[in-house]
Amino acid sequence: MEFQIISFATALVGSSLAGLCDLKTTEIPDEIPYAMIAIALILYGIQSYLQWSYWPLLNSLIAGLSLLGFGFMMYYLGQWGGGDAKTLSAIGFLIPTSELFPELIFPFPFSYLINVFLIGAAYMLIYAFVLSLINRKIISKFVKDLKSTSNVLLVGSVFLFVFLVGINWYLINFFQTRFDLVLILRSSIFPVIATLGLFAIWKFARSVEDVGFKRTIPISKLKVGDVLEQNKLWEGITEKELIKIKKSGKKYVRIKEGVRFAPAFPLALLFTLYFGDGLFFLIKLLM
Repeated sequence: MEFQIISFATALVGSSLAGLCDLKTTEIPDEIPYAMIAIALILYGIQSYLQWSYWPLLNSLIAGLSLLGFGFMMYYLGQWGGGDAKTLSAIGFLIPTSELFPELIFPFPFSYLINVFLIGAAYMLIYAFVLSLINRKIISKFVKDLKSTSNVLLVGSVFLFVFLVGINWYLINFFQTRFDLVLILRSSIFPVIATLGLFAIWKFARSVEDVGFKRTIPISKLKVGDVLEQNKLWEGITEKELIKIKKSGKKYVRIKEGVRFAPAFPLALLFTLYFGDGLFFLIKLLM
């Protein structure tokens, strides 16, 4: 158990440092996840030796490499930075099993990954909302976009509502259940409201991305680590690339930023410790 406690403490401290660096500089130094992985391999190597079993070290390798593969899939899809993928992997190396989390139904790496996305979604919404308060142009664009699609939304909502009423009516007749107008209306209006809400969130996210995360800057202000708008991978430019761009003769360049996602890792770790599987936690809240 001592090994698991040390591993958890290392994961929490390391991911917290990664989150702070991400917030401050938009980059996660490679030294942080590499140090976390090294500590994990040393700890589980010692545990394997003491127990005369290869399983502790093998479990660490399986969990860490699996999360590394998933993390780099997100990286190549342009959703995460390389530092995010490495930090996720490092936590997998450090906590490959659920010994500290007896209430988890799924293996820790899977439960933690789900929790990262659940906590990450809430974190990103809060992050985007705070950013919109700082940059009022985001709200202006969001309202403008909603107004431009208001007629389409109205017509689409009416059609969706009528369609759902028809479906609910058909199901009542098919299963020969008691007719309940209130139930039909409730079962039809809630999906419409949910669809409108998701559409509004999507529009808001696009407004944040277009106004808050993309900007044109003079070449003189471009620095190592900035991500060019045309880059598909979330990778900052190097010193060599910076020199080449400055010699190109361009006066301005478009760069993009993103939600500094790394703080979601320690938050999800604490959530997993205190609440367990996020999916079941949500189900309990909704029931």
